[in-house]
Amino acid sequence: MSIRKSKVFAVAAAACVLGMMLGGCGSSTSGNATEGSNVITAFDSEPQNGLIPGNTNETGGGRPIDLLFAGLVSFDKDGKAQNEVAESITANDDATQYDIKLKDGWKFTDGTDVTAESFTKAWSYTANAKNAQLCSSFFSTIKGYDALQDTDNLKGDEQLEGLKIVNDHEFTVDLNKSDSVFAIKVGYSAFAPLPESFYDDTDAFGEAPVGNGPYKFQSWDHDNEIVLVKNPDYKGNRTPKNDGVTFKVYTKDDAAYADIQSGALDVMESVPASATKTFETDETVQAYNKAGSVIQQFTIPSSLKHFEAGTEEGTLRRQAISMAINRENICDKVLNGTGTPAVDFTSPLTPGYSDSLKGVGNLKYNEKKAKELWEKANAISPWTSDDKLTFAYNADGGHETTYTAVVNSINNTLGSEVAATNPYPTFNDYRTAVSDRKVQGAFRSGWQPDYPSAENYLVANYASAAADGNGSNDGDYKNSEFDDLCSKAAAAQTTDEANKLYQQAQEVLLNDLPAVPLYYANAYGVAATGVSGFEMNWQNLPVYENMTKSGK
Repeated sequence: MSIRKSKVFAVAAAACVLGMMLGGCGSSTSGNATEGSNVITAFDSEPQNGLIPGNTNETGGGRPIDLLFAGLVSFDKDGKAQNEVAESITANDDATQYDIKLKDGWKFTDGTDVTAESFTKAWSYTANAKNAQLCSSFFSTIKGYDALQDTDNLKGDEQLEGLKIVNDHEFTVDLNKSDSVFAIKVGYSAFAPLPESFYDDTDAFGEAPVGNGPYKFQSWDHDNEIVLVKNPDYKGNRTPKNDGVTFKVYTKDDAAYADIQSGALDVMESVPASATKTFETDETVQAYNKAGSVIQQFTIPSSLKHFEAGTEEGTLRRQAISMAINRENICDKVLNGTGTPAVDFTSPLTPGYSDSLKGVGNLKYNEKKAKELWEKANAISPWTSDDKLTFAYNADGGHETTYTAVVNSINNTLGSEVAATNPYPTFNDYRTAVSDRKVQGAFRSGWQPDYPSAENYLVANYASAAADGNGSNDGDYKNSEFDDLCSKAAAAQTTDEANKLYQQAQEVLLNDLPAVPLYYANAYGVAATGVSGFEMNWQNLPVYENMTKSGK
């Protein structure tokens, strides 16, 4: 990502579409309701919440939302950004103020105009703590954000002080500090515009959203499917080549794969563990397997007994657990080459990536060192027969074999009764428990980037502003040194300077281990043989709008 640009952003930079917690695989369906049509059927999981951009930070809802809404900028399959609704995004010299001008003629699917207020009012609603939106923290650099965090003295309709409307097609954004990636960040779906009808009944809107994207909403049969149809009035950069996308909800990824093989499902961006050895040679599917940008890890809550963040015992145990995991074995034997052992908190495709950061040894398998650290922790506070570190994950997402291997590796190193799995039946159950802070143990976490910058991986998941339900920092980790380094990086004058500061911030994480990185997931998936245009983007997702049924 180009961190510091000149004043006018035609947004020739890296990308942003939605940094979300990675979803599970959803419920078996049968038959091909769209046989003979040019509608693409795609794998999905049941969304955690209604389809509201500012309240969605997981892929079950993120997949349809990305197709239903168009933001100021959009991104091609390689992560290159270009203006979409925005005519221009202009920054001042220190990136503390942005002037945003909109193109004429954009409309929502209810026929109303997309105006400057469509953005400013939506951003303020998401930022306002009274509305309890999951993506609130993405607006924390806008002036007035802190004033909208006192829920006891808010009604929910207060506006961000830093947003000023110039006219229907122009508004300005004043920030409380330099944010050199803001012009790219606004492509994240939480920054999408919302029509006035949203505020009439937000719950009803989430069940039947009105957007301005390449597709428009048709229906949602919960736990079964979400139907989107081509938006004939869309005038952006992602013009669909098909007539619609129907997201099918699965609870078994093996069932989804079987439907791909039979032609009852057109595309899925994963492969069940049972097929990872064979899918690339399976003649009944189209296979895709290339290096990706997604990281898989598990989070240990900062307040968990024996693992309290910032304490000597907690740090020793976090490091011991990490060193007790044989990542190479998991990637080779469990993932069958569809993952690479993680050595940082971003990905090999992220600008500024390094495999030699200080503290990287904490992510290396080291039985002897793991035992030593565990015993040092026991000298502080003994681990008893009543203690156990459990690992929560969604059972419908194909994660059982990975976390069984993680638990076995830990127990083989530190003792047979140290760790255990804690599966939740569905992705929705699991994410709700995480969001409600009801998981009493470690839990699976992953990150699909919103834009290719270390800032997106780090700030969204570990900044203090993203804790306590205000973002994706579900472990509620807080470290002022880490926060300060990220703030300095955001104000950096060059990309190299920013990346060096983000590397220093990662070194804080490598010591504290608020989450424990496991592996980088390849972009891999399959499509039915009757589909044309199958490829996956830089977020490890299919490029849905480019897919067609062969011959259509």
